[in-house]
Amino acid sequence: QVQLVESGGGSVPAGGSLRLSCTASGDIPGSTCMAWFRQAPGKEREGVGTILPSGNAYYADSLQGRFTISEDSAEHTLYLQMNSLEHEDTAMYYCAACRYCSGEYCRPRLLGQGTQVTVSS
Repeated sequence: QVQLVESGGGSVPAGGSLRLSCTASGDIPGSTCMAWFRQAPGKEREGVGTILPSGNAYYADSLQGRFTISEDSAEHTLYLQMNSLEHEDTAMYYCAACRYCSGEYCRPRLLGQGTQVTVSS
């Protein structure tokens, strides 16, 4: 079974940047849209954004302009560039292969194990 493995998390001061990566251990059908989710302590998981096979990306309204999703299909790698990080961005970040995408919404069918991002204020 294909696995998704995230990396790139860490601790940064507020205002800093991080780039997360998510690598698939095998082929994922080309029509599968991909997404990033995050879950902060004591909160429900929320969608960060999606990227379609066309390369078009969609984001949660609150993150628009600070976060950028991209992918390298040849390397089976998904990226999340996060700029101007805020303390409220502290969370476990997960990538997902989606059963279905509509705008920034993803119905996940496969999730990675997550990578922790901690932003100090």
